[in-house]
Order: sequence, then structure tokens, then C-alpha cells
Amino acid sequence: MTLEPAQIADQGKQAFEGKNFIEATELFRKAAEGFTANGSALMAAEMMNNMSVALLQAGKAQEALNAALGTDQIFADAKDIKRQGMAVGNQAAALEGLNRYDEAIAAFERSAELFAQAGEGDLRSMVMKSAAAIKLKTGKITDSAFKMMGSLDVKENPSFFERILKFFLRFIK
Repeated sequence: MTLEPAQIADQGKQAFEGKNFIEATELFRKAAEGFTANGSALMAAEMMNNMSVALLQAGKAQEALNAALGTDQIFADAKDIKRQGMAVGNQAAALEGLNRYDEAIAAFERSAELFAQAGEGDLRSMVMKSAAAIKLKTGKITDSAFKMMGSLDVKENPSFFERILKFFLRFIK
């Protein structure tokens, strides 16, 4: 019995949740091939992004980047801004895994712009924090503080800790 791409994708998600990242990678690859064969480019691109996340979890940053590259354009062509933002965010995470920090920061910032356009404040905040963390790690402390403040400004329901952090970050300006 041949499985449908959606069934293979479900198996990939189960493998991922079970932390079987290599198995998840292969299942997402097979699902992407199946969706491509069925003419469903958007679902194939989503599977490639799932594969990218699994590869990154498996410590294969270059392969993760390769899997995600180009998928953002597929989502852009379909006017799916949220998934385009996710694809760019996946590329940014892979670039960070490759220690290509300047490129990662630029990609996280692009992802944040896309999430803003899509009205996804929490996702925007998350990727802005990722960019800020890289800047902090690479010694760009003042710039990092501004990025962190920006990420906190767009968060719809900041936690108590985030409100305190925002208060203290005001003094760095």
C-alpha cells in the first residue's frame, strides 16, 4: 500500500515529536516529493521547511539551510506572507547554526518584517529576540538592547519578566 504525502507528513511530525530527527527528515523529504508529484508546490515547500527544522535539530545546519532555500519565494509567489516569514526564519536559524551571524541577523530581521505584514506580533517578537541574541553573543550590545526593546514593544501580552526587562532596557538608550 502506497501512502499519500499527507500521511507521510503525519509520520514525519510524529518522528519529530519523538525526537527522531533523521527519520523525520527522510519522511518530510518523501512527503515533499509526493506533494511535488501531485502539483502541490505550497505543501512541498512546507515539507522542505519541516525538513529544515528537523535537520537543524539533528545538527546538520548546512543541509537545513539547503532544504529551506527558495521556499520563501514559493510562499511569496502565493502571497502567503506568514509562511514566507517562517521560511526566512528557518533560513536564519540555519545561518546562525553555521556561525554566519551577519547573514542570520539580516534574515531574522527580514522574517520579522514579514511577520509584521502578516499581523503576527508574537512570531515577530520571537525572531527579533533571536536577532538580538546573536548581536549580544557577538558583542553588539547596544544594538542588541534596541532589538530586544523592539521585540518587547510588539509583543501583545508581555510576561511580567518581559515588562521588567523592557523597563531596564530603557536606561541603555
